[in-house]
Amino acid sequence: MAKAKSAFVCTECGAEYRKWQGQCSSCLEWNTLSEVRLATSRPGAAASIGAGRSGYAGTLSKEVVDLGSVDLTEVPRLSSTFGEFDRVLGGGLVPGSAVLLGGHPGAGKSTLLLQTACKLAQARKVLYVTGEESLSQVAMRAHRLQLPTQGLKMLAETSVETVLAVAERERPEILIIDSIQTMHLEDIASAPGGVAQVRESAAVLTRFAKQSNTVLLLVGHVTKDGTLAGPKVLEHMIDASLLLEGGADSRFRTLRGQKNRFGAVNELGVFAMLEHGLKEVKNPSAIFLSRSEEQASGSLVMVVWEGTRPLLVEVQALLDESALGNPRRVAVGLDQNRLAMLLAVLHRHGGLFTGDQDVFLNVVGGVKVLETSADLAVLLAVVSSLQNRPLPRELVAFGEVGLSGEIRPVPSGQERIVEAAKHGFTRAIVPRANAPKRSPDGMEVVIVDKLTDALEAL
Repeated sequence: MAKAKSAFVCTECGAEYRKWQGQCSSCLEWNTLSEVRLATSRPGAAASIGAGRSGYAGTLSKEVVDLGSVDLTEVPRLSSTFGEFDRVLGGGLVPGSAVLLGGHPGAGKSTLLLQTACKLAQARKVLYVTGEESLSQVAMRAHRLQLPTQGLKMLAETSVETVLAVAERERPEILIIDSIQTMHLEDIASAPGGVAQVRESAAVLTRFAKQSNTVLLLVGHVTKDGTLAGPKVLEHMIDASLLLEGGADSRFRTLRGQKNRFGAVNELGVFAMLEHGLKEVKNPSAIFLSRSEEQASGSLVMVVWEGTRPLLVEVQALLDESALGNPRRVAVGLDQNRLAMLLAVLHRHGGLFTGDQDVFLNVVGGVKVLETSADLAVLLAVVSSLQNRPLPRELVAFGEVGLSGEIRPVPSGQERIVEAAKHGFTRAIVPRANAPKRSPDGMEVVIVDKLTDALEAL
């Protein structure tokens, strides 16, 4: 027998090396190289997989064409039957696309896809491939969720070759793989879930989806730090990467788009986990604004921009005199390093010292705020807690704070103010460049240029 060849692949960036080394030269990460066995596939085997179906030539053309002559007719999208799911996808499922759905165990990945598959199967051909559960387990879950089970084609299989053979025969419009970590190719000697198996299995399935114009939905596991398990090259193969987040102590789940070739990135969809599965939340701001009737210091509503819509969320700050030599800085839902920077700006340009205080920051509802428009609201909440003076309940604020104490504008300022006015807020502190030409009825817009102006406006 010929000696099996092996290579060392970085699990972070996918770079390959002939010998093991402690640090990856491409991404500079340490101890990320793992050995994978390489198998010489049969000549033409990869090209022959899924090549027997008609209509492939129009999907992947081998002819050189002029870019100006390409047909710009928009490909019709398929609705997932969930408005929030379609929003994150950019308007719906695109035929021939590969979508990767990741999340922690128990987040609801399989539940969301099973609900989607059962509803779509009433009008379209759907093939659901499960590699982690038996058919009876999936049927029991569908019965518990009171889903329509007629018409959904099921397959319990982990072999990619068998899955493609069944897909050739059934010719589904939507193919769901749960999960990619359980799939394996016979030509690859490593175990399912390994770097080589995940990479090659995803490549073959994605190629089949492109050639057959099938919507491919892959379920992916995540590591303890929340990143998708497997090689980093997996995220480059697929068209959209979605992450379903939500703790076991919360009934709300957030679906965020991390990569999308057919829509906006960082789009956010909100679901509620109920007895009969996931239910979409069409007005997330109303949930995140469920504040207590009693006014408390350190609480303020900010308007953040998630994908293509504004979202109102409450930020809470708590400052307490520290008994430690190094006061604590804890931020939940926000960047902790940015919090430290904002506290330095507050001391230098606002004249308020927090070096002897423990600072705790929390975004209500489990939302992760990734943009800088929350800077001004965070500082105002910190000042409110530091001086133990509650802020008005009808006040909202947004704006980026610079290192010199200036308040910088943020995108879509007019839409943020309109959204706040819809929810009954009557006062907004905004940067000068975001000031509307005409304020909404009942809304007082306070324009600020520097941090000192915002503190005086309180």
